[in-house]
Formats: sequence, C-alpha cells, structure tokens
Amino acid sequence: MIPDLKLVIFDLDGVLTETSRQHFKAWRALAAKHDIELDDAFEVHLKGISRQASLEKILSLTSRSYSVAEKVAMQAEKNAHYQSLIADFSAEDCFDGVQALLDLLQKKGIYIALASASKNGPKLIKSLGIADYFDYIADPTRHPSKPAPDLFLAPMHHYGLTAHQCLGVEDAVAGIRAIKAAGMKAIGIGKPGSLPEADVQYATLADFTEAMRAFFQ
Repeated sequence: MIPDLKLVIFDLDGVLTETSRQHFKAWRALAAKHDIELDDAFEVHLKGISRQASLEKILSLTSRSYSVAEKVAMQAEKNAHYQSLIADFSAEDCFDGVQALLDLLQKKGIYIALASASKNGPKLIKSLGIADYFDYIADPTRHPSKPAPDLFLAPMHHYGLTAHQCLGVEDAVAGIRAIKAAGMKAIGIGKPGSLPEADVQYATLADFTEAMRAFFQ
C-alpha cells in the first residue's frame, strides 16, 4: 500500500455499486431500435468510458452514418432509459464494504474523490446515501474520457498532492490505464486476472475494505 496516503479516488459503476447491467440494457435497447445487435460479450467494450464514446463504439458496428444531432438525441434517449432503471436505487444497492471503507477513510483524514465517466455520478451517490463522504467529484464534462488520466489528475491537483500520495480504484481496463497514466497505484476490483495492469487486484470491494483495515492498524 502507500505509506503517505492522502487521497483515494474511486470509480463508481462496478466499484461502489452495480449499474453496468442497467447501462448495457439501455444501450442494447437503443441499438436494437437501429437494427444493431449487441451480444453479451460487447458489454466489456463499454465499461469505464463516456456516453459519447460508448455510442461511437456501438455505431461502428453499422455502415449507416448519423448526424451530430441524431447522436445527441440517441445519447439522451439512452440516458433517460438508464435513469428509469436506477430510479429506485438506495443505500442497499451499495456493494458490501462500501460504507465501512468510506467511513474508515474519512475517520483517518484521507480525502475521498469520485472519478466516474458517468454524468449521473453525483445523483447516483446521493441516491446511495454516500454523497457526504466525497470531498471532490471530477466533472466528466470537463475532462477527456478514460483511459486519459484527467479524471484522476483533477482531484490530485486540487489538493496539491503528488501521484505517490494517491490511490485509484477501478473495475475497468480503461480506468486502470487512466490511473496508471496519472502515475498512481491502481487497485483493481473484479474477477481475478481480469485486470492484469492493476498493481493489486481484489475480487470484491469488501476484500479491499479488509485490506485497508489491516493497512491502518
């Protein structure tokens, strides 16, 4: 772990809660309306990237071209569907260990930041009942999408820290690459072996929580 840890930066979808299924369901429904079939394996290509980047990947599967206005409308339609799918999210939808970890970091005086590519991030953490833990939320509308490092660099620069004082937590390849590009240690959350570029990987967020408890003892 990091001896002089000052800041932990979290991704949201797939790290603190499970919304990837809802995202993909909304994308698949939109794609089907345009005669584009998305199989289950395609979901991994959409993890950790922005709404616009996700749409471009989907549209690359068809030879039809779309105007900017059409693409904007498609993104809005997908987001509306996604919003309806997560409308009932609450604290019970946090992964095991989330609140315990955030509480631990807060009590230890560690800054907590959110680096999600999702524009729905602030609303979702409020629904999950964990918004008050976050000291900084990187704005995905002001920074390039992952794997660019900007969403992770923003909170680091805000607090005047160095990369060696920061830790990033991600569940997607694009996110791990963004953390590494920022010069930080990367914690991967997910199936063992799925994130080979992570410095350390845990199967679940609860496992990472236990590791952090041990670190602070």
